[in-house]
Amino acid sequence: MNRLIAGLLFIGLGLPAWAMAQGSGVDYQAVTPEALRESVGGGPIDFKILVDQMNLGGDETRIAELTFHPSYQPQPHTHDAIEIFYVLSGRFGHNVNGQMAVLEPGDIGICRPGDTIIHSVESDEAAVVLTIWLPGGAAAPFHSP
Repeated sequence: MNRLIAGLLFIGLGLPAWAMAQGSGVDYQAVTPEALRESVGGGPIDFKILVDQMNLGGDETRIAELTFHPSYQPQPHTHDAIEIFYVLSGRFGHNVNGQMAVLEPGDIGICRPGDTIIHSVESDEAAVVLTIWLPGGAAAPFHSP
């Protein structure tokens, strides 16, 4: 699993951390031992922000672990960012521009800026999804305070 997350971080950041650090002058945390922010339960979506400008030093990407509960009500929406999903557990409905797929653990879904997206939970258990936004600043509604 650690190799997978490292690989997704490499994809999400576009460059390995050592390349970004050399001469960039950007302050960032090379190691973050815990989630930056974690929601408390009770909502239709719980989230843990793993990477954003608070530890990256810029808004190139945002990475979060999202838990979509069965009570989540699907809503069509768009983003001004690329959105990449990696399903950790559960069954995650991934409807992009009218093309429906059900993603299971190990599956990846991708949305491009301007796509119409509808997420859904396709079982009686929550869907837990690692989500990457590029750029991170466009990852509404998970903007930094």
